[in-house]
Amino acid sequence: MTNDIHLAFAHPSERAAATSVAPLDRISLREHIVDVEIGAFQAERGTTQRICFNVVVEVVPIADPLADDVDTILSYDRITEAIAHELAAERLNLLETLAERVADRVLLEPQAQRVFVRIEKLDRGPGALGVEIVRARDDLKPEIVEALSEAKPHPRVVYLSNEAIASAHLTTWIDWLQQQEAPVIFCVGLPDTQRLTTGHAMTQRRIDLLSIEQNGWSLAARDARCVVVDTRTEIDWGMKNDQISLWAPSKIVLDAVEGPKTQPRDAVALAAWLADTLDAEEFLVIGENAPEHMRGPVRIVPATRAALD
Repeated sequence: MTNDIHLAFAHPSERAAATSVAPLDRISLREHIVDVEIGAFQAERGTTQRICFNVVVEVVPIADPLADDVDTILSYDRITEAIAHELAAERLNLLETLAERVADRVLLEPQAQRVFVRIEKLDRGPGALGVEIVRARDDLKPEIVEALSEAKPHPRVVYLSNEAIASAHLTTWIDWLQQQEAPVIFCVGLPDTQRLTTGHAMTQRRIDLLSIEQNGWSLAARDARCVVVDTRTEIDWGMKNDQISLWAPSKIVLDAVEGPKTQPRDAVALAAWLADTLDAEEFLVIGENAPEHMRGPVRIVPATRAALD
């Protein structure tokens, strides 16, 4: 009995450890406090209160070496993003509803097997008032999975030729793109400067990908709003947080199960592959011709044109 009482008030990580039936890894978010308007009582309307989140997610241990690769793990950002998304969706009366929705969103992650969510109001009494729920992947209803999966953003993938990168219109284009609703992901090609050649297909592919990344960094130097990213986790985070991402392709291309058939020297086609992979709202090509057989909408703009609309 004493142990049961202890576990009832213990941190979710202790409850997870005590109730696990298989050796699962766990990641946790502790004491995450957010000011939010929530509650069924009239006194809770029109004002915010502090809500504390403690979340523990059980994940299947990774069999292969991690290689210090953020794309192979469940990122902490996914937990905080799940909380932020549900808080922003609508005003809620019940902590129970909020906990259910956060748990559902976390369990959509491929690695997540079980989640413990504790939410407490810190300003409604002499102590913390809250709820705690436990949900497993098998608890997810198909209609919930379908509804939440549809919420993924559809970016505008923009390929910039070297002429476009050097254009005096670059800042104007970025200003316009930043004002649009769709997230923006920039792609670039090989630089005009001479690059190393090896005469060996595999090594040349890697060198060309790295050359594209160098060209991307030169674009980032021209406008600080362009943030160089090289993992799918960073791309997803950028799309959800109004960041203009600039794709460094090496890691994603080399790690892809079904990677692009094109070579890096055909950089527009490489960018088109990314647009297809991300289910882009639009593939915008500035200063080059578009590849054939694009699945989504493609728009071509000359590098000399000042306006993109």
